[in-house]
Amino acid sequence: MLDTSSGGAGDGAATADGRLVSIGTVLNLLRDEFPEVSISKIRFLESEGLVEPQRTPSGYRKFSPEDVERLAQVLRMQRDHYLPLKVIREHLDALERGEEALLPTAGQQGVPFASEEEARGDGEPVVASVGRAELLAAAQVSERELDEWEAYGLITPASDDGYRVEAVEIARLVAELGSFGIEPRHLRAMKGSAEREAGLVDQVVSPLRQHRNPQTRAHAEARVQELADLTGRLHTALVQTALRGRPY
Repeated sequence: MLDTSSGGAGDGAATADGRLVSIGTVLNLLRDEFPEVSISKIRFLESEGLVEPQRTPSGYRKFSPEDVERLAQVLRMQRDHYLPLKVIREHLDALERGEEALLPTAGQQGVPFASEEEARGDGEPVVASVGRAELLAAAQVSERELDEWEAYGLITPASDDGYRVEAVEIARLVAELGSFGIEPRHLRAMKGSAEREAGLVDQVVSPLRQHRNPQTRAHAEARVQELADLTGRLHTALVQTALRGRPY
């Protein structure tokens, strides 16, 4: 079993008492056994229903020690048995229901091998391809709304194949803000602010990404998430502070 009992209180490491941890901490806990794992991979496994972390009111992922162990099980079955995610999910779900389920073997009758992307374990090519129809269905928005948001630059196709998975959450949030009368044209300033914050984060992590040491380059992805969380929290705090001074 993966050791989730280490780490100081300051870094939010998972502990046996069930404390929830950030995705950056999960990455650090998994890296010893799975050096190639990335934050994108963890997010992809979540999108595929392999793990269901809790969310804070601000929308940040928080993982329990059980979530971390389940992720480790998924990664082991990918690495050691070349199983596709659908088969892994069905196997783990059966175990959680208390059923006696033998681990299937890739290549046996009815059990396919993992795709090349899954077998490599990086998940990156899959993460980048959310089709337009999938985006519309997941966010429960119309073609007209999506066209308008694209015109204002709030959502941008990643390629001819579709959108990055983050577009689903963006679409949901834009739609929810719309229910309060906030129109896409009002959100262009927020888009510009986000791009400036991303540029600031990129300045910090760019030297790490260009480092010769693979572990240092991998560490850059964890730093990106940590900095994104911090800038997001700061943005929320600044907005709340500004609103408190308004005479409502």
